[in-house]
Amino acid sequence: MNRNKFLLIGVFILSLSIIFFAQQKTVPEMKVSELKEAMKSDSTLVILDVRTKEELAGELGKIDGVINIPVQELEKRINELEKYKKNNIAIICRSGRRSAVAIELLNKNGFKAKSVADGMIEYREHEAKPKK
Repeated sequence: MNRNKFLLIGVFILSLSIIFFAQQKTVPEMKVSELKEAMKSDSTLVILDVRTKEELAGELGKIDGVINIPVQELEKRINELEKYKKNNIAIICRSGRRSAVAIELLNKNGFKAKSVADGMIEYREHEAKPKK
C-alpha cells in the first residue's frame, strides 16, 4: 500500500511538472554578441533599459544612447515609445528578468522587441573578454 501511495504521488508531481513547463512562454531574446552586431548594423535599433536611474549610475553603468524607462513605470509610459513601433527594440536590464517582463508588455502592444539575455551583467563581461 505504501509503495502505491508513493507511486501515485510521483505520477501526480510529474503531471503537474509537465503542465507547468508546457505553459511556459518563450521570451524572444538576443545574445549580447547579437546586440553588439545590431548596434553596428541597424541604425534604427532602439535600446530600452528598464532598470532604475540609480542602477544606470551604478557599477554596471549604462549603454550610451539608451532610452530609460524602469519596468515599474513602463505600462504608464509606453506611449513614449510609440514613435519606435516599427523599430527593432532591444530591452536590457541587470540580468534579463525584468526585460522578460517588459517584452510581454511591448509585444502585446505591437512592438518588435527582444530581451538581451543575461542583461548588463553579460554585456560588461562580454566587454572584458579578450577578442579572438
